[in-house]
Parts: sequence; structure tokens; C-alpha cells
Amino acid sequence: MCVFSRSRFGWLRRLCSLFCALAGCCSVALHAQDAPLQTIEEDISAFAFAPDGRIVYSVRHPFSTKFRIGARAETYDLQRDDIWIQEAAGKRRRLIQGEKLVHGAAPFSYSVDSFRFSPDGRMILAELNARFVVDKDGTTRDAEMALLFDETGKQVRIADQKELLFDASSGGWLADNATIVYLTEAVKPHLLYGITSLRFASGRAISLFAGRTFVDAAWLPKSSSAVVIERDRNLTGPPRLQRLDLVKETDAELATLDGYSGGLSVSPSGTRAAYFLDHEVLEIRDLASPSHVARVRVGFGPYQWAPDEKRILLKRAVAKKTGDLVWIDLPPLSDEAAARKTTIPVAEPALTPLFHGLGFRDFGISPDGRFLAVIQPGKRNLLFYPLNVH
Repeated sequence: MCVFSRSRFGWLRRLCSLFCALAGCCSVALHAQDAPLQTIEEDISAFAFAPDGRIVYSVRHPFSTKFRIGARAETYDLQRDDIWIQEAAGKRRRLIQGEKLVHGAAPFSYSVDSFRFSPDGRMILAELNARFVVDKDGTTRDAEMALLFDETGKQVRIADQKELLFDASSGGWLADNATIVYLTEAVKPHLLYGITSLRFASGRAISLFAGRTFVDAAWLPKSSSAVVIERDRNLTGPPRLQRLDLVKETDAELATLDGYSGGLSVSPSGTRAAYFLDHEVLEIRDLASPSHVARVRVGFGPYQWAPDEKRILLKRAVAKKTGDLVWIDLPPLSDEAAARKTTIPVAEPALTPLFHGLGFRDFGISPDGRFLAVIQPGKRNLLFYPLNVH
């Protein structure tokens, strides 16, 4: 996606726009029987449901402005997403106007990658993919950042009284609604991470589990804990599934894994974890009885748990790319293979497609399990449907 350019390179902007149009999928209309309950007709980049059913979403906002870098002023074409919230009754209001968000004197662009509500739904953590100009020649650098604000749109100053928190990814919350946790890059490029905790009232960041490195983390805000994939800094040992207490800084090893390719997720009840061993096989493990495990061949992609935790909804494409949605039944967990010291069998489930195989860029299930929201390709409108898990 082209999110940054200088106006004097008009031909490059036009070429980038053409590339973006060609790379995106064509918008496809739904069949009449699949008419959405509601549509937000904006160019949506990310969204998330609040615990009470409200929804926060970001809207692409391109604009041009002049900056002085060195001896002369340049006109830059920028993009900074606006952030909106829709109340349960349907009323919408803008929380953040991206054009007014500043950081230093240099021009920058950003798009929102994801949102995380605090457990009480009153605070929102937005993760941004940003690009900054770093010198007079127009050289740019990319950055992963976080922005924290409340439900009224008031920004929270964190980390030395700055609104934007650098080197922060995969963020989450603790149960106190006042502390965020996130990953910070430990081994480049994006191979291993450390864990940082920040209580935003003080703005003081603290490194947790110092010296240890992790591939991924899934936060459990109700218990102020996390399930993580740990690797040694040299990447010589196998990945290990661990449960961390983020307040006491204690840990419990759950399992040594045969592999890890991403997609770590914990079920809504907090009793099961799932993750991809490779780009084909998803493993599901009981967190209280880690020897109880199952494997299913589904193909790699973003997924979410059904409310009853007996199914997952999988998008058959990488994140932010268009793919179709399918329901996948999960097999029962068993310790039979562990007891017999045999290979865990891989189930080959039937796939139940949604929307007649039409593709979407992103999707989300409401916390109460009643609604499914999807982002269309092309126009990137946000559509809401009743969720039927049967």
C-alpha cells in the first residue's frame, strides 16, 4: 500500500496508485440472501469489538501538507487513519483525526493495524504501521508504534510524555485496566522479542522476564497472564509453550513443541491454546492438562474461536489479504498419543464455507457471539451479519 510520497514525484504516486488498484481484489457484491444487517461505507483499515458490543474502526485519510526539511519546504502526500467508534445504538463519532496527530517536526504516515480494548472497555490501544522521513533527501524508515486513548478520544501521554510509543507490537492489557504489555524487538529482523510492561499513569516501561526471548504471545487480561512461545536467543532449541504470570513474573512450562509457524491464540474461556506447527497443521492444547492435544490440517491463515470453542472460523489467506471464510470443526482433545508415545494423528476436517466462497480482507466475531463483521475487498466497507455457528 502506498502511504507516503513527495508531491514532486507525481508520476511515482500515479504508478503506486495503479499498483495498489491492480494488487487489490475486485469488489464483489453479496447475494440477496446475504444482505448485511448494517454497512459502514468507509475505507476501513482495521476494527475491533468492545466488550459491550461497540466497535472501533479506522478510516484511511490521505492528505497533502508542506514540511521544511533542510533549506527548502517540500509538499508531501501523507496518510494517517482517522479513528471512529460506533455505539451500540448505532451512533458514530470520530475519536482521533489523523491529520492532527503530530510527532516531532518530520512528516510521517501511518495506518492502523489493530485495536485492543481494555477489559472494562474504557481504554483503547491502537497499533500503527508508520513511515517517517529521516533526512533532507527524503529517506524514510518504518516503525511499529502504539497509540493509547480513552473512549472519548482523549490521548494518553505515555513514555516520556509522548503520545506515540515506539517499538511496540502485539499489545494487550492487564486486569487493572491501567497497564499495557507488548512485545519489543530483541533479535532483528522480527525474529525474537522481549516483553515490556507499561503502567500509563506513570509512563514507566519495565522489561519483564529479562534476558528471555519469545516468538509470540497471547495475553489473558482477566488473569494478568499470558501464553507465550519461547525460544532461546540463538534459535538452537525447540519452541516451548509457556504460561507467564505477568505480575509475579513466574512461569510454568506447558509443552515442548514440534514446531511453530504463528497464529498463537487462546480460547474465549482461557482453557485452550491453538497455534500452527507449520503452514498446514493447527495444534490445539488444553492449558490445564497440556498432554491433552489434537491436530487438524486446515492451511495457514488468521482464525477466531467460535463461542462454544468447538469450531474455529478461518480466513484462507494471510492477514490483510483477501480470502474466503470457512468453519472448521475441532477434534476432541486426547492424551492417548502421549500415553502411548506415538505420533499425534492429524485430523482432516470438512470445511464449511461462508458467503458462497466470497473473499474478505478481515473479519471479527462479537464478544457475545451474535455477530460477524467483515471488511470487503475493493471498497473496504465494513459489513455486519448475524452469526450462525450451526
